[in-house]
Amino acid sequence: MGEAVDQVDEQDRVLGVVERGEAIRLRLLHRVATIVCRDTDGRFLVHRRGDTTPLFPGQANWMLGGAVHAGESYADAAARELAEELGIVERPRFVLKFLCEGAISPYWLGLHEVVVTGPVRADPSEVARYAWVTDDELSALAARDSFVPDAREALGRYRALKRVRASESEARARRK
Repeated sequence: MGEAVDQVDEQDRVLGVVERGEAIRLRLLHRVATIVCRDTDGRFLVHRRGDTTPLFPGQANWMLGGAVHAGESYADAAARELAEELGIVERPRFVLKFLCEGAISPYWLGLHEVVVTGPVRADPSEVARYAWVTDDELSALAARDSFVPDAREALGRYRALKRVRASESEARARRK
C-alpha cells in the first residue's frame, strides 16, 4: 500500500483507511494539512513547487503541506510537513479547516500558520525556490494561472477569517 490516509465523510469523521492515490482517483474525501509561513515582518513565504512533485509541478503556492497520514492529527501532520519541506521544527498554530472541492480531488484542508524566525532549509524536491512577499505581492501572484488553484481558495478563506477576527477585536475594544 502507498501512503495510507483516513477516508472521511462530509463532517470529517473517519470511515476507514485508503491509499492516497486511490482517494484521489476515486474522489474520496481525505485530509490535507497545510502551513502558511510568515516572517517577523509579516511577509508570506511563497514557493515554486518542484518540477517532479506529483501534484501541481512547477506551480506557485503560499502553503506547504501534504496528506494527513492515517491516524495522524492535522496538527501533527502540519508539524511533520513543515520539518520535511523547510527543515523547521516547530508546532504551527491552527487557523481554519474547510471542505475544499480541490482541483484534483475533494478533501478537508486544515490550514495552520507559523512565524519563521530561524533559517529555512528547503527540500529542493518539494520547494524549487522561495521568496518572502508582502500581502499585495501575494495577491498579484495568486491571480496568475501558475498559482495552485486550491491555494487561491484557501487564501480567500484565510483573508475572510482575518477580517472577521479584526472586526471582532475592534468591537471588543470599543466596548471597553
